[in-house]
Amino acid sequence: MDFQNLLAKTSHILKELEIPYIITGGYAVCYWGRPRSTFDIDVVVELPDSKVKQLTEALRRISESIYVDEITVQNAVKEKGEFNIIHADSGTKIDFWLLKEKDPFDISRLRRAIKKEVLGHDVYLSSPEDLILAKLKWNQESPSDRNLEDVKSIFKFSGKDLDMKYLKGWAEKLGVSDDLTELMKK
Repeated sequence: MDFQNLLAKTSHILKELEIPYIITGGYAVCYWGRPRSTFDIDVVVELPDSKVKQLTEALRRISESIYVDEITVQNAVKEKGEFNIIHADSGTKIDFWLLKEKDPFDISRLRRAIKKEVLGHDVYLSSPEDLILAKLKWNQESPSDRNLEDVKSIFKFSGKDLDMKYLKGWAEKLGVSDDLTELMKK
C-alpha cells in the first residue's frame, strides 16, 4: 500500500466516523509549498473517547499489516497527546495528534480545514496560514531548520494567496510575530 492510498483510506474512515481532522506536517507542506520527502503523515484529530474502539477497529481493517494499539489510543485521548498507526509492509506511519479542546488556535485551524481530493477521497488539509503558524510554534518549542525551510517554501509557493491579516493576528497571539516578520523579509 502506498503513502497516498493509506492517507485516502484513513481520511475516508475519519469522515465516515464523523471525526474532525486536518492533515498537517510534511504532507501538507508538499501541497502548499515545495515538494519534499516525508516518511509519515501527521493528522490533528478531535477524537472523543466514545469513538476510540470504532476508529481502531476501522483502521485495522485497512490492511492486515496495520498496527494500532487501542489502549495507547485511549491514553492519548485522555491526555490530549498523540498516538500512531504503522503500516508494517510499507513502513508508513501516521501520527495522530489530539486536538487540545481549550486551545483556541487548535480549534481555529481545525475549523479552517481545506478539502482536497486524494485518490477519489476527500482529504482535509491544514490551511497554509495555519501550517505556517504551527511550524513557527513547533520551531519555538524545538528549533529545526526543517520547520523554517517549510515556512519559507509555503511563502514562496502560496504567498500571494495567504490571508495576511489572519496570519499576523494569530502570530501575535501565539508569540511568533518576530519569527514571522523575519521570515517574511526573506
